[in-house]
Amino acid sequence: MLRTVILPALSAVLAFGLVAAAAAQTNPVVEIKTSQGDITIELDPVKAPVTVQNFLSYVDEKFYDGTIFHRIIKGFMIQGGGLTPDYKEKKEKAPIKNESGNGLSNRRGTIAMARGESLSSATCQFYINHADNLSLDGMKYAVFGRVIKGMDVVDAIAAVPTGIVKGYEDAPRQPITIQSIRRADAK
Repeated sequence: MLRTVILPALSAVLAFGLVAAAAAQTNPVVEIKTSQGDITIELDPVKAPVTVQNFLSYVDEKFYDGTIFHRIIKGFMIQGGGLTPDYKEKKEKAPIKNESGNGLSNRRGTIAMARGESLSSATCQFYINHADNLSLDGMKYAVFGRVIKGMDVVDAIAAVPTGIVKGYEDAPRQPITIQSIRRADAK
């Protein structure tokens, strides 16, 4: 009797563990090469499918190459992905559906979509949280991944001197360039 109960239960636990491990391995990973160093991000297409698909479409088109982190607030976040080094906006695609409330929170090291006043106005710009910013969850900013390597680079970027540059507040005094963003498996 004990064997009849334990073997199926053990099989179920092992199967769940294998499925969870397989799911973790299939999450897309991207490498952000910056002028300050590299940041590796694991994306979560299960909890933020539209946002991940949108972000990866920009990655695959090499849209982010040569853009900058144009807004940096130490203890808050670093934002980039939509402006060139001369602070000109790149032409983005149509806005996407807001996927906040997906169970992912704006915690230190997570990546989320920047947006305008409208909830579903995110396009290409993203930010990486430099601290826990749970108030952004209530404001409905959609998290779609997390830093798995390179948080020291995020810290270094967050520490650069900032000011007003070409009308942008909290801009780095020296450009912080996103040299490229690539899928980790597409090196």
